[in-house]
Amino acid sequence: MTQRKRLSNTQSSFQSRRQPSTFMAQEEDDDDPSFTQPSTSQVQRGLEKLSAAQVDQKTAEVVQYFLVKDQKKIPIRRADLVKHVLKEYRSIYPEIMKRAARTFDQVFGLKLIEIDTKNHMYILINKLETAEGAPPINPSNPKMALLFVILSVIFMKGGVVKENVIWNTLKKLRVDPADKHEEFGDVKKVLTDEFVRQRYLEYVRIPHTEPVEHEFHWGQRADLEVSKAKILEFIGQLHEQDPQSWIQQYREAHSSSTSAQPNNSSQR
Repeated sequence: MTQRKRLSNTQSSFQSRRQPSTFMAQEEDDDDPSFTQPSTSQVQRGLEKLSAAQVDQKTAEVVQYFLVKDQKKIPIRRADLVKHVLKEYRSIYPEIMKRAARTFDQVFGLKLIEIDTKNHMYILINKLETAEGAPPINPSNPKMALLFVILSVIFMKGGVVKENVIWNTLKKLRVDPADKHEEFGDVKKVLTDEFVRQRYLEYVRIPHTEPVEHEFHWGQRADLEVSKAKILEFIGQLHEQDPQSWIQQYREAHSSSTSAQPNNSSQR
């Protein structure tokens, strides 16, 4: 594990504006133009035509849909939810989402977040993990351990890292992105496709580079789920140093941990 000490090299620059990768742009453009947000009066009229049991049943179907889809950690599109689950109940969409959010909160300890308000995409996050600042690391899921290492490198490098730095770091950890790994599979695909679709990472093309170069940023889900303070503790343990030794990162980690309060946008 001593190779991970390389993660401590820091840079002070942080890119203020992020541009989504081509993949994300293509994915997000595909919304349902036929669906418009129902007004309060439309919702009320829709509820009057339905029994309480019907509304409860549809809410349960929405909750089940989210729980199944969330296993892959890919944001759920409103268009898909309306098309495949709500169907003829679309006129009471805001009420269904409000009830589903309450069920996630009270029964499952999850928070329903509209992570992309422009393209109407939702995720579920663990309220307890968010409150305690615990990273989404599970020993039975080696990909999450890989993700945590990548997020650590990006954070310690000032928020943005060229892809060749990531590939070289992985090689030092005996994970060659050019070879198929026995646990991670195609490492490059995991980082540039799977983690990007899950919104843990952003894989951004650097303008005016020839040959084409890319860089990695933290994604929206990582900002919501992963504690930078925990990452700094992780780095401190590796180097047997006080986390406050990294002044800039310490300030950012503790300012973000106290100020980041994700909004519950489930009623959109």
